[in-house]
Amino acid sequence: MSGTQLTLTLSGGSAADAQTVVRALESAFGPADESPGDDDGHSTVHTAAFTVGTESHAPGHPTREPLSAPVMVTVQGTPEAVRCAGATLTGTFTAHDRGSVSGDQEQERQLLLEP
Repeated sequence: MSGTQLTLTLSGGSAADAQTVVRALESAFGPADESPGDDDGHSTVHTAAFTVGTESHAPGHPTREPLSAPVMVTVQGTPEAVRCAGATLTGTFTAHDRGSVSGDQEQERQLLLEP
């Protein structure tokens, strides 16, 4: 069975901060399919995506890298993938939950990550 997508939208901070967040999630989901690239400093929103299979995921334990500024992260995908991503991010960064929305088969969660 093909996997589904776990998508991230990141705002605030720099492209390097967005890459730091993606690297943290790679400890739980493997390499990202789509990752924020370096930019010229003008981008205000970055996106990333992971293919999530039917296997169970456990929160990762990445090495903590500092952020240069607060980053708002919106994670969208299956409830299990969103829970795992949330646990990985809250275990890696100082995080404040900004809410979640649940649908029939997808969930969305927003976290504010502090430097």
